[in-house]
Amino acid sequence: MDKAEQVIRSLMALAEIEVNGPHPWDIQVHNQGFYRRVLAHTSLGLGESYMDGWWDCPSLDQMMDRILRANLRDKVKQSFSIKVNALMARLFNRQSSARAFIIGEQHYDLGNDLYRAMLDKRLNYTCGYWQDADTLDDAQEAKLALVCRKIGIHPGMRILELGCGWGSFAKYAAEKYNAHVLGVTVSKEQVELGRQLCKGLPVELRLQDYREVQGTYDAVISIGVMEHVGYKNYRTYMQVVDRCLKPGGIAFIHTIGSNVSRTSGDPWTDKYIFPNGMLPSIAQLGSAMEGLFVMEDWHNIGPHYDRTLMAWHGNFTNAWPRLKDNYGERFERMWRYYLLSSAGGFRSRTNQLWQIVMTRPGTPQPDCRFS
Repeated sequence: MDKAEQVIRSLMALAEIEVNGPHPWDIQVHNQGFYRRVLAHTSLGLGESYMDGWWDCPSLDQMMDRILRANLRDKVKQSFSIKVNALMARLFNRQSSARAFIIGEQHYDLGNDLYRAMLDKRLNYTCGYWQDADTLDDAQEAKLALVCRKIGIHPGMRILELGCGWGSFAKYAAEKYNAHVLGVTVSKEQVELGRQLCKGLPVELRLQDYREVQGTYDAVISIGVMEHVGYKNYRTYMQVVDRCLKPGGIAFIHTIGSNVSRTSGDPWTDKYIFPNGMLPSIAQLGSAMEGLFVMEDWHNIGPHYDRTLMAWHGNFTNAWPRLKDNYGERFERMWRYYLLSSAGGFRSRTNQLWQIVMTRPGTPQPDCRFS
C-alpha cells in the first residue's frame, strides 16, 4: 500500500467510510490510480475519477453526507491549478455581462428532453416544499404557492422574475392569480419552451441578462438565480432590484446558500455542472442589501432540497433507458454524481436553501404569510 492510498484510507476512516467495505456508503475502488488522483486534485479528482469509472458507491449520497460532515475537504491541500482558479475568481469578474450566457449554453440548454424527464410537470428546477407534500409535483406546487404568499400576490400584480427558467412560476402566477409576469433567462432552450407553455397568458419571457432589465414592478423576485450572480455582482443585483421595484413594492430571493463566505465555487461543479457558479453566504448577501433594503424574513428550507434532489435522481434513473442514446455513459455518471453529491450537501447541512423577503426602508411591513 503506497502513501497516497494510506492517506486516503485514513481520511475516509474519519468519515467512517471503509474502502471496499460492506456498507452502502463505502467506496469500491476499481483503479489504484484513484488515490493519487484524489490526493492531487481533491474534489475535482474525486468527481472526475467517478465519471471515469475508477470507483463506485452503492449510496453516493450517504457517502458524500459523511465526507462533508467530517469536513474532509479542508483536510487535503488543494492543487496548484485549483488555487490559480480561485485567484482568478478574485481578480476577474467571472459572472460579468459578457460571460452571462455561458451557464445557459452549457447547462440549461443541455436538452429539454432531459429536464422534462427529471423535473416535475411544471418544470421547476429548484427546491420543492415538502411540508405537506408526498410527491414531487405536489412539493413544487406548494413551493410556488409559498412564494406567492410571501410576496402578497394579487390579481393584476406586475412581477419581474430574474432567472425565470421554463416559466414555471410565471405560468402559475398568471393562471392562479392573473398576475402579469416578465421573466428573463440566459437559456435559449428555456425561453423557447417556456413561451410555448405560457402561450395565451399575461406572461412575457425574454432571453436577457438580469442587469439589462428596465421598468418598474410591484414585486421583483428570483428563484434560483443568485447562485449564478457571483460575489462581485451581489451589490449590482440588489441595485437592479432597487431600480425596478415600485415604491412600496416587495422583493424576494430563493437561493442555495453557504455557511461560509467564498469567492469561488467547487472545482468539479464549476467545470462540469454550473460554470462560474458560486453560493452566497449570509454575510455577503447582507452586505449587498445594506442601505437598500429591510430584510423582512429569512427562511431556511434546506432539508427540503435533499428530498427534491433524491426525487430528481429517481426520475432520471427511470428515464435513462430512453435518454442514454442522446447523452452517453459518462454523462450518466456525471449527472448521477451531481444529483447525489448535492443531496449529501444538503443532508449534511453544508448547503442551505434560503427564501428572503425584502422591502425598502420606510415601507410598512407587508401583511404576508412567510410560512
